[in-house]
Amino acid sequence: MPAPQPERRTALSAASPAALPAAALAALLLLTGCKPVGPNYTRPAVTAPPTYSETGASAVVVPPPNPNGGAWQPASPSDGMLRGDWWQVYHDPELNRLEALVTPNNQSLRSAVESYLAARDQVAAARAGFYPTLSAGVSAGHSKLSAHRPLSSATSGSTNFNDLLLAGQAAWEPDFWGRIRRTVEAANAASQASAADAAIVDLSLHAELAQDYFELRGLDSQASLLQSTVTDYQHQLNLTEKLLANGIGTEVDVAQARTQLQTLRAQLIDVSQARAQFRHAIATLINQPAGRLTLAPAPLRQPLPSIPIGVPSQLIQRRPDVAAAERRVAEANAQIGIAISAFYPTISIGGDGGFESTHGGTWIQGPSALWSLGAQATQLLFDAGRRRALTSQARHLYEAQSAGYKATVLAAFNEVEDRLSDLRILQQESQAERLAVADAQRSLDLSHQRYQGGVTSYLEVLTAEDTLLQNQRTLTDLQTRQFAASVQLIRALGGGWDTTQLPK
Repeated sequence: MPAPQPERRTALSAASPAALPAAALAALLLLTGCKPVGPNYTRPAVTAPPTYSETGASAVVVPPPNPNGGAWQPASPSDGMLRGDWWQVYHDPELNRLEALVTPNNQSLRSAVESYLAARDQVAAARAGFYPTLSAGVSAGHSKLSAHRPLSSATSGSTNFNDLLLAGQAAWEPDFWGRIRRTVEAANAASQASAADAAIVDLSLHAELAQDYFELRGLDSQASLLQSTVTDYQHQLNLTEKLLANGIGTEVDVAQARTQLQTLRAQLIDVSQARAQFRHAIATLINQPAGRLTLAPAPLRQPLPSIPIGVPSQLIQRRPDVAAAERRVAEANAQIGIAISAFYPTISIGGDGGFESTHGGTWIQGPSALWSLGAQATQLLFDAGRRRALTSQARHLYEAQSAGYKATVLAAFNEVEDRLSDLRILQQESQAERLAVADAQRSLDLSHQRYQGGVTSYLEVLTAEDTLLQNQRTLTDLQTRQFAASVQLIRALGGGWDTTQLPK
């Protein structure tokens, strides 16, 4: 700071004694603007790949025979982002209705939000350290002193008196070294990390509900397929019984057809049981009793949506887990400054004032006034290396958080690649499976003709029917897995969240 001018020193020396505490206080206020000790925070550097390798992977595209089997492709432009309620990309009103019930009702999300609110309150508590503490009190007492106390005399006056006191106290610790500023910085980073944690829970719950919903709808597709096949098998049983009555068929054919039908009915019951479990899981997510939630059967019919995946460099801003890890690095960095501040003196300013009297009539009067003002500085001289150890610990914890942040970023990139790979491979597998279904259908048609013409046994028909059903169920399962994989991709991309939603 520049040296004071001579005329200012003269003016100060001529000031009244009452102005000296105010001048000292003003000087302390200026000093509290000093740079806080410890390193200033810089986000750890990470290198993002220019593109996702899976976006350039080739896939054999075969025109599908049904409307919801189109080839999945990411949306264009490549730098697009999901926004808001991401589940609306599926254009499913029932899914939208269920997703809207998660945020206001789910107790796990409420717990995460309350944890964030508690962390936010900690920021306010830390900021309180910038300001002095003020307190006031009043007391009234009546005392009698011993006439035989040491150093007493006959002229000591009355030994029986009242003591009425109305006083206030003020104490303030100026933030010379930035300990309070670093504490607020750490609390604020922790609060933002907690907000990101709540966003993680929110995204996970919504994604889990969407996956459960599509699994349930996939089972509806399985049930629809099985129910249709039950009807076909019932016709086959009727045919074998008719052929037996006409002396063409055999008891074996009838028994095989009946066994096949009953087996399929058992599978249909098993699908219903699995569907109930997913319905119960959805009810749990929206905090409803399982018995109150009803979902009418509705097989998967809609096409897969095109999902904007953006570029890898955007992912760092879009993943709440990455944001939480980065904020915890900032918190650990601030803790270094807090540890270093312990090497500097603790300076505090305090004062008190009020009125004291032995009689109520003279209590609140000028002669009854009292006050005092003072400052104190304390320097710890020896602690057997405790401060040095705590500072070293803070630095190591920072490095640990920094490494964890970089690992989280890398895992985020790889997770997106995994989900893109899943969708690409499932698409190829679905295309191949559609061809298998078409071939199995042709094989079954030929077997029917051969059986009805007496060329082959009913066993060939049973084998062809079973092959077709298994391929149809596999195709239905692949479609369900594609929807689940698309939800997982949205979750891996952050679900439309970004760091601008962190509280400031």
